[in-house]
Amino acid sequence: MGEGGGLMWQWFLVVATCCIASGVEGRVLLSAKDHRYKENDNVPLFANKVGPFHNPSETYQYYDLPFCKPDHFVHKSEGLGEVLEGDRMVNSRYNFTFKVDKSVEDLCTVKLSPADIVKFKKAVEQDYYFQMFFDDLPLQGFVGKMLEVENKEPRHMLFTHILFEVMYNDDRVIEISVRTDPKKAVDISEEKDTEVKFTYSTQWSPTAKPFEKRLEKYRKHSFLPKHLEIHWFSIINSCVTVLLLTGFLTTILMRVLKNDFIKYTNEDEEEHEETGWKYIHGDVFRFPPFPNLFSAVIGSGTQLLVLVFFIFGLSLVGVFYPYNRGALNTACLVIYALTAGVSGYVSAHLYRQMGGENWVRNLLLTGSLFSGPLFLVFCINNTVAIGYQSTQALPFGTIVVIAIIWIVVTFPLTVLGGIAGKNNKAEFYAPCRTNKYPREIPALPWYRRTVPQMCMAGFLPFSAIYIELYYIFASVWGHKIYTIYSILFIVFIILIIVTAFITIALTYFQLAVEDHEWWWRSVFCGGSTGMFIYGYCFYYYHIRSGMVGLMQASFFYGYMGCVCYGFFLMLGSVGYRASLLFVRNIYRAIKCE
Repeated sequence: MGEGGGLMWQWFLVVATCCIASGVEGRVLLSAKDHRYKENDNVPLFANKVGPFHNPSETYQYYDLPFCKPDHFVHKSEGLGEVLEGDRMVNSRYNFTFKVDKSVEDLCTVKLSPADIVKFKKAVEQDYYFQMFFDDLPLQGFVGKMLEVENKEPRHMLFTHILFEVMYNDDRVIEISVRTDPKKAVDISEEKDTEVKFTYSTQWSPTAKPFEKRLEKYRKHSFLPKHLEIHWFSIINSCVTVLLLTGFLTTILMRVLKNDFIKYTNEDEEEHEETGWKYIHGDVFRFPPFPNLFSAVIGSGTQLLVLVFFIFGLSLVGVFYPYNRGALNTACLVIYALTAGVSGYVSAHLYRQMGGENWVRNLLLTGSLFSGPLFLVFCINNTVAIGYQSTQALPFGTIVVIAIIWIVVTFPLTVLGGIAGKNNKAEFYAPCRTNKYPREIPALPWYRRTVPQMCMAGFLPFSAIYIELYYIFASVWGHKIYTIYSILFIVFIILIIVTAFITIALTYFQLAVEDHEWWWRSVFCGGSTGMFIYGYCFYYYHIRSGMVGLMQASFFYGYMGCVCYGFFLMLGSVGYRASLLFVRNIYRAIKCE
């Protein structure tokens, strides 16, 4: 691969090292402080956030509601990924003594003003839930509930008593669950001064479960085993799609190509008139318009593909276990920064092969092609979150840290990768010489144009993954926990295979009607699956989820738009690579004068 290829492998080694470090960090998260207690030791409980249950992005600080506040606030230090998740953990008034049961303990008595009552009523109406962490174990419960009364308006009931059930093994906490007592709920339907007494109970029980397996409870609450058969149905559906498409290519496309090869290589036939894809052999390797943008698209798509494979590698070795808070966000941010050299190298190398000379513009476009729209969406969503006073609004310090990562790591690596790609002297390999003047493309029917071809190209790959999409959405935009990464990886590999096959087939049909402008078409057809996924977003938001409100819609459609745009770039680069390999092979197999 030369000097440039060696530099790329150096980037890969750097990323692999960081991935291993991230994996180790994730593994020791729960044992950083050993989590061992003696009898009568205090075990801290941190309050995290509250928000509407059906709007996972709309979260607020726990004490934005007038709960019993501690005398002094002590905020727990959090990592970058936790802040990105919207976590804002602070101490609470709850007093837990290791292995000591408490029947009914007074937390505090609060006199709620009408304004406080309005806050709690809104929380009850919108199914607010609270989230806390006890010895790094998450626990959730609802603030209150609506009580239906016959022939009367529904009543707003505020839960004032919480029962904590803790299981321990020797000197370690293994499991915790929380229950609210409906019998001790207070009616807050009337907006007047109301005195409310908050209480809690704790029950400690021994268990034989070892500390290393205490997270299995959360894995069981994922999609296993109830929906495992649906996941396997998804795999079978995807495999059938691949087999059908492979069979189509083998029995039809290869047979047609074989006949074409026989016809085009028959040297005994006199006065043979070239037709079909051989007729345009002098134009098929003509570089596409806008080479700067084209190379940036391929470079950015390749980087995202490398990023996804690294994320899958981390997930398959168990780094992203349930409630490893913010690990996925941190990994995506760090690996994206460290793989910037890949996009710079691929883009600059392809741009140089196409005869490009404006290197600065190419590198700026490559570095901002994906991160630029993502930054714009972030600015809009963060502004909305600030207006809502939500914890999803990133602190200024966190924004500065992310900006420094991009300035100090991402962009310099893009430049270094671009230098390596520019210095790679390998020329673009084309089996046929390119004519000086391009041939005119014949008039084509409407169904052979770009948009109809994109619809055809995106449908099959989308049909191979749509079953799995619901579970991914329910995990990212809901409260489900996704743990079956092996199945998801298989589905992703199938997605790449189907995308490559369908793009090859459509490229052949395009060349067969003497349309030589296949470069951009292969990118559009390969990446069109991202458009189908975004279309599925509208169905999921309005039909399958209970999400409502400006903030949730802004976060959902904004960030999912960025994800689908990333899929477009990634699968577009896959479609281009597959089509290029196919076109080179068929033109290398015939004699072109």
